[in-house]
Amino acid sequence: MSELPEKQIKRLRALIQEAETNLSAAKELLISVLGDGEVITAPRDVVISGPEGKVIEGVFDGQIMIDQDGKNYPVPANYASKSKLVEGDIMKLTITPEGKFLYKQIGPVERQTVIGTLTHHDDKYFVEVGGKEYEVLYASVTYFRLKEGQQVSVVIPANNPEKATWAAVEAAL
Repeated sequence: MSELPEKQIKRLRALIQEAETNLSAAKELLISVLGDGEVITAPRDVVISGPEGKVIEGVFDGQIMIDQDGKNYPVPANYASKSKLVEGDIMKLTITPEGKFLYKQIGPVERQTVIGTLTHHDDKYFVEVGGKEYEVLYASVTYFRLKEGQQVSVVIPANNPEKATWAAVEAAL
């Protein structure tokens, strides 16, 4: 086989993988928009193995990525903090042949920014907004050098903020 068809085959495989990933992300987003009241078939995880590695999709829960089967994948706190990942974001995990875990946000949920006060109890940090507490990553607290009682701008899911339990720190005020 010549080099040109091999490159074309590799490109076609990449395009198919990208299309399947986008379709799965669109279905997950539709589920999050329609809520629990609508009955639709949840998509299966996209799991593709190839020369680039294994690709898995899931939903960020504020701390980890959970695939369709409920399997948990640890998202590095520094990545989640710096990327300002929000509960419900659709993510893609590529596990390389060398064993590296590469995360990418592929379907962000609609967001809203709110201001609250940083609190600390039970060895966890929270931002209290209008009587509701949202847990925040310790990596965000250290990155922004936040202190208990400080005013903080955080990002939460716009569609269902009352159900959210996590927030992403936007900035210290």
